[in-house]
Amino acid sequence: MGFADLLNEVGGFGRFQLIHVTLLSIPGLLMASQNLLNNFTAGMPGHHCTIPNRTSIASSHNFSLSEVDDSNISAIRPTNFTDFETEMCLDGWTYDKTEFLSTIVSEWDLVCTLRPLKQMSQTIYMGGVLSGAIIFGGLSDRFGRKALLIWSYFQLATLGTCTAFSPSYVTYCVLRFMTGMAVSGVILNAVSLKVEWIPTKTRTLVGTLSSFFFTFGQMVLAGIAYSLRDWRKLQIAVCAPFFIFFLYSWWYSESARWLVLNRRSDEALKHLHRVAKINGKPEKIEKITLEVLESHMHKEIQSSKGTYTAYDLIRTVVMRRISLCLMIVWFSTSFAYYGLAMDLQKFGVNIYLMQIIFGMVDFPAKLMALGSLTFLGRRVTQGTCLLMSAVMIFANIFVPTDMQSVRTTLACLGKGFTSASFTCVYLFTGELYPTVIRQTGMGFVSTMARIGSMAAPAVLILDEVMPALPSIVYGGAAVVAGIIAFFLPETLNIPLPDTIGDVEEKWTKKKPNAEKQCEKEMEAFQKNEGVHEDDGKTIGLKVL
Repeated sequence: MGFADLLNEVGGFGRFQLIHVTLLSIPGLLMASQNLLNNFTAGMPGHHCTIPNRTSIASSHNFSLSEVDDSNISAIRPTNFTDFETEMCLDGWTYDKTEFLSTIVSEWDLVCTLRPLKQMSQTIYMGGVLSGAIIFGGLSDRFGRKALLIWSYFQLATLGTCTAFSPSYVTYCVLRFMTGMAVSGVILNAVSLKVEWIPTKTRTLVGTLSSFFFTFGQMVLAGIAYSLRDWRKLQIAVCAPFFIFFLYSWWYSESARWLVLNRRSDEALKHLHRVAKINGKPEKIEKITLEVLESHMHKEIQSSKGTYTAYDLIRTVVMRRISLCLMIVWFSTSFAYYGLAMDLQKFGVNIYLMQIIFGMVDFPAKLMALGSLTFLGRRVTQGTCLLMSAVMIFANIFVPTDMQSVRTTLACLGKGFTSASFTCVYLFTGELYPTVIRQTGMGFVSTMARIGSMAAPAVLILDEVMPALPSIVYGGAAVVAGIIAFFLPETLNIPLPDTIGDVEEKWTKKKPNAEKQCEKEMEAFQKNEGVHEDDGKTIGLKVL
């Protein structure tokens, strides 16, 4: 008997879970906008040197306006540049406003020698996402999923909106970094709140369907960007709605699992009673008491008394294998995904249309992943998606550059498989790590994803060495991760583990080792709290 049984008693996947998951998933419509925003806010419009008028030439060369004629202009600004070295545009830049009315490129002239700053802004944003994964992951295990999620909504809404009023490139990058941190907080805590309130049998379906919000959000981004075409207005449009999410997030229920494991069983009981009432099971309120709740999670409560750190992710055999494998899978998935998704202008197709196509391809890919997750399991799905994405990336190497439609098709298929891999790895990771350290684990491995997303744009520089080299690197990483994924334990239809002992017991080949792990956790509890036996019951005595 465990917490999963209590969830089934209060209605399984009922009205509460439906509302809860929907409200947690709606912000996903704009999470894609945050990660892919640079395609539009930092779009590179057509540009050329500003052609000076007669007045500016006269003033800069001490001529009277009447002395400036075509011969003078030709002498001052030669039209034959074959014998001259390239020089900076002396009168600034003129930008084509057909595709973009305004971007940070045209705002701060990020062209020529300043061109690398365009990609640098995305790398800085991903650095914020990386920092957020490290910081918010640990804080969530300490202070709860709901509190950190509410704060993340507020931080994203406030700083994201303020970004639109940035007076300089440096200010813009600082605010984007802070926004990226909030994005990690939203993603990590939303995933955990979903998983920890969903019965075992419906996790796959709910996890996959909720990911469609992110997929549809990619097309929403294209529509918003096309209608506004101004980076400041676009920034406000995709960040201000998070104020609404912040206001209604107070309705969420904190994870009852987390509350019980943090010695707040009375609060967990109130949430369970609330769920029973919303699900139309009021008769269960009297039956589920504090004693019933704690008896269902007795082992988990005893094992959770110790303090857990990131070291516990690699301290035991199974946890170490899970963490190392997930690090590689997360890195390669993000590395390949952003390598394909963050340079839409290279395909030679309208960037807004390309964004819609890249979003649409995710629907069949994730439906395929749903079927595979349900019938073949997590491990096979994860490995296959990564290997298939590698096949598409490698295939593009052999397609001539003039066959743009074929190259675009293969890129879309590759992006679809990496997107399906993302869907799987979020669900898979939440099921592999135990409740006592789930958020720390999620933050730890997703840190590798952020490193991958930061490295992806930098790899594009390798095309100056050899055009096919970036694809070789992206595809090679996906192959390695696809093979590594098959070394992870299968979690299909297996209840969520709550302690490290649960993980070792479920997936170790040597059962005695798992039992020893449980004993170690009990010994740690006894050492920290002090226990003695009284009439067959274990009583904790606080050490003064």
